[in-house]
Amino acid sequence: MVDEDRQIKDRLLAELQERRQKIEQMGGREAVERQKKRGKLTARERIDQLLDKGTFCEIGRFAKSRSAAFGMDKVEVPADAVVTGYGKIDGRKVYIFSQDFTSIGGTLSEIHAKKICNIIDSALSAGCPIIGINDSGGARIQDGVDALSGYGRMFFRNTMCSGVIPQICVILGPCAGGAVYSPALMDFIFMVKGISHAFITGPRVVKAVMGQEISEEELGGATVVQSKSGVACRSENSEVDCLQSIRELLGYLPSSNREKPPRVDWGDESTRQDSTLFDIVPADPRKPYDMHRIIERVFDQRQDEKRNYFELFPTFATNIITCFARLNGWSVGIIANQPMSKAGCLDIDACDKASRFIRFCDAFNIPVVNLVDVPGYLPGTDQEWGGIIRHGAKMLYAYSEATVPKITLTIRKAYGGAYIGMCSKDLEADAVLCWPTTELAVMGPEGAAAIIFRKELAEADNAEELLQQKIKEYRAAFANPYRGAEHLHVDDIIDPAETRPRLIKALEQTLDKVAKRPDKKHGIIPT
Repeated sequence: MVDEDRQIKDRLLAELQERRQKIEQMGGREAVERQKKRGKLTARERIDQLLDKGTFCEIGRFAKSRSAAFGMDKVEVPADAVVTGYGKIDGRKVYIFSQDFTSIGGTLSEIHAKKICNIIDSALSAGCPIIGINDSGGARIQDGVDALSGYGRMFFRNTMCSGVIPQICVILGPCAGGAVYSPALMDFIFMVKGISHAFITGPRVVKAVMGQEISEEELGGATVVQSKSGVACRSENSEVDCLQSIRELLGYLPSSNREKPPRVDWGDESTRQDSTLFDIVPADPRKPYDMHRIIERVFDQRQDEKRNYFELFPTFATNIITCFARLNGWSVGIIANQPMSKAGCLDIDACDKASRFIRFCDAFNIPVVNLVDVPGYLPGTDQEWGGIIRHGAKMLYAYSEATVPKITLTIRKAYGGAYIGMCSKDLEADAVLCWPTTELAVMGPEGAAAIIFRKELAEADNAEELLQQKIKEYRAAFANPYRGAEHLHVDDIIDPAETRPRLIKALEQTLDKVAKRPDKKHGIIPT
């Protein structure tokens, strides 16, 4: 009797093991080989590469589509073409789904979508980040409206998770049609050059409707989707680099909006000064310099000599920099004008890029540090007709709405509405510091003098000489930070060498701030 009981149990265990092994083979050896020939990892390899070793726990392994249409009841689709579960990254729990292109093209069915929805629900309930790895041919046609319904349920959950848990999407294959909207509703989209493609309508539709010949790479490749459309926040050279970047990003973020980001000590001194910092910035406000050099020197430096900041959208709207860094161990979001691109002007794309970043930081309790060197808004009909007014208003809205610590350092100039747009005291910046090179004015001295003294200049015989004299007068009166400090628009004017310790003091003074806003369902952000 005991032997018979043991045999039954052994048979059941053997069946379990056989079923598991079959599922873990995904679409089979040939399909996996095709995936490899494309230079791609499998769905399970991606999870293993991303998570801490041995931490992944799979959920829904035995899920199976219940569609019988068009012979689907005779088709084996292991795990219904998506692997879901949870694990850890640097010891912190995350939830994850990874679509399996080797199984019927990773297409989304009713059950496939339900697995994803269930894992998103679990992440939301646990207060942990959700990471989605997309590699799919789209909706499974045989599932009809049930597949479309699955996308809708995913969109709803992405929206409910917004601002509650970090949502990270990785596109590692095709992502077309309605499938692109779940990634678009998430916080960050990563892609890999050569294998990632994202578009609403593919090349065949473009050719049929528009008569235009275009390749998948030209239409929606990783480089295009980052630099032209600003949809992807990063485009990496390989899947391994991409997944490593996600691990790095998560180190700056809290697990949910209920927490503050983890504080990490890289061993940099809080009192460190840099007497050469001032040398980076030319005295002539018209000469460019690379703002990245300021970020590298001011914020916490790593002992392993790796880069000390994580930049988002590095090739989109390059006139403004958005990145995460650390300041005395604290995670901060940096928004910085980049004089190397469009002189650091604010334009439509820069305002969109910055305003979304501000709102993300505010939602997840990440202080914002603004490094300002802005001559104004970019002029021209393209900007005016493209809606720079409403796009610029987004940035004002985002800064005004934000209740996290907001620290502003003006390095060289801040003119006109862009002075306010980069978070002045009037938008409730908690600390406003300036270098002595700072010029705060309605506009630059050359333009201001030409307007203020236009009558005198029109009547003068030596108009050019008089103009230069008036420019000097205006510069002496306004091209410095002292009048702003006298009227309490500026808290202090600092020696550039002291920038790091002064920013740290300003940050740590405001970490526990409490800011109240009027009760309302939600505001109406300009579109």
